[in-house]
Amino acid sequence: MKISSLFFIVAVCGFCGTSCTAQGIVAEGAALYLVAEGYDFTEGPAMHQNGDVYFTDQPNDRILKWDAASNSVSTYLQPSGRSNGLYFDHNGNLFSCADEKNELWRIDTEKNVTVLVSGFEGKKLGGPNDLWVDPKGGIYFTDPFYKRPWWNHTEPEIDERRVYYLTPDMLDLKIVAQDFVMPNGIIGTADGKTLYVADIGDKKTYVYPINDDGSLGKRQLFCELGSDGMTLDNQGNLYLTGDGVTIFNAQGTRVHHIPVPKKWTANVTFGGPNQDVLFITAMDAIYTLKMAVQGIR
Repeated sequence: MKISSLFFIVAVCGFCGTSCTAQGIVAEGAALYLVAEGYDFTEGPAMHQNGDVYFTDQPNDRILKWDAASNSVSTYLQPSGRSNGLYFDHNGNLFSCADEKNELWRIDTEKNVTVLVSGFEGKKLGGPNDLWVDPKGGIYFTDPFYKRPWWNHTEPEIDERRVYYLTPDMLDLKIVAQDFVMPNGIIGTADGKTLYVADIGDKKTYVYPINDDGSLGKRQLFCELGSDGMTLDNQGNLYLTGDGVTIFNAQGTRVHHIPVPKKWTANVTFGGPNQDVLFITAMDAIYTLKMAVQGIR
């Protein structure tokens, strides 16, 4: 692994090619910073309440931690159940889409693992990929199917690609959305009233109202772009990944693009004590970018 000095690539606006401070999204004069590289594939960033960001290097079966204060990276948990998407609740529990056995995990502050979901109606899930914990403690997660080299099975036991909801008591797993080609990125608003789901297989992102019981209302097309991962800022902008980071306002209009010098940008979240650092996972590397907006919790 290599920890670099400043990576001299200035993020540019996807429309005008100027320094990317348009729309007051990126901090003035900010440049993309290469924090570390030398991984196999980085994914699943999740911000701890202190601003540190935990992320995964799934091929190497580990969860890593970026220390926001020291700008350093260390291994947090290895093996990690082939963890993919991660998310923290407000009690400091880390939830993981543990892809080794198609499970959903809770990892407490002492690194004790509880398997919350191991299947649905007696069948193995396709492979939980990304998740979001709502204000009540319920968990929404996407379930695509990407054949992994560490699996013995080659075909899914469940044909439908869905979004599931695990109730706050962790007892009831429900189907809340389906009819996707390959759902992937997912995020909800801080008030728990709106959920965004990316169908990367169909190059679309949808938005749903969230009902009081955790079920979802009628879906609406948000934009004609899928995403591997996603996050929101405190201005209501949605950040989608793939070709760099593409930012849409709450109305679904593209307002900004942050190019990243890798073939694929997998995921994104906010970090730092003030939640004003954009943390980007991209292939074998991780990057940060100082923002003029903040993330949400």
